[in-house]
Amino acid sequence: MAQFTTLTSRLTPLPVNDIDTDQIIPARYLKATDKNGMGDALFADWRYTADGSPKLDFVLNNPEYNGAQILLAGDNFGCGSSREHAPWALTGYGFRAVISTSFADIFRNNALKNGLLPIVVDADTQRDLLDLVEESPQAAVAVDLASQTVTLPGGRKVSFPIDRFSKTCLLNGVDELGYLLGFEKQIAEYEAAQR
Repeated sequence: MAQFTTLTSRLTPLPVNDIDTDQIIPARYLKATDKNGMGDALFADWRYTADGSPKLDFVLNNPEYNGAQILLAGDNFGCGSSREHAPWALTGYGFRAVISTSFADIFRNNALKNGLLPIVVDADTQRDLLDLVEESPQAAVAVDLASQTVTLPGGRKVSFPIDRFSKTCLLNGVDELGYLLGFEKQIAEYEAAQR
């Protein structure tokens, strides 16, 4: 898993409430058992026409937002079914973080386990960020995981919550198994002492 410490990026706005995991990655793509190519299917039904050509009015097809690594979403992002493919698609596309006023629990947990940082902000901050993107699409925000803050262009810092275990894993670039393997020496010493 990629290490996450700090990130400075522009925002891709998608201020739609209740975006479910079937919209993030439609069910027909769930046959895949690895992450390769998932980014191409991100928001497939919103992003492409029936013949596979890009819908020009969808935000991911707007060149102005190319390379942005933070998705600015509406409330209750990632609701619906518990598909790990949703964070795979988001990270496969290039997103490292999603900002919303709330996340579905299962999506949030899957995101954290796959190196995608779900950032919860209050409704006023979300509106400020949406206004910022509308006024200045090239403006960037800075995310600092260690201090759990998002810094807006004017210098205003907004804190966000994250559990200690997930924060430790992201800062060290390890998943749950990698975290446990970090204690391999202590585990071996314990096992030797038990014999």
